[in-house]
Amino acid sequence: MKVAKLDDMFKGWFIGNFEPSLCKTNDVEVAVKKYNKGDYEKKHYHKIATEYTLIISGRVRMNNREYQVGDIIIIEPNESTDFECLEDDTINVVVKLPGANNDKYLK
Repeated sequence: MKVAKLDDMFKGWFIGNFEPSLCKTNDVEVAVKKYNKGDYEKKHYHKIATEYTLIISGRVRMNNREYQVGDIIIIEPNESTDFECLEDDTINVVVKLPGANNDKYLK
């Protein structure tokens, strides 16, 4: 059995083509992302990957719509979204399928 720490991973990404990674692959990317109120990502899209975001705790706003615990947001290739964290200690699980290096484009 091996043990790793999420805090040691690249921005919460623990599976994918990152350094470090528990499973270095381009097939999929998986992260547990932690945010504080006011954290913001500019509107962006992916040309290749579909992104699945599960809200574990807290609330977020994406494209002027609020999401809360238990919501799963599916962003298909070429759909754009921004991201704003509305509460401290918000936690999301993010899966990108397939994993694709340099597949983030600002809108």
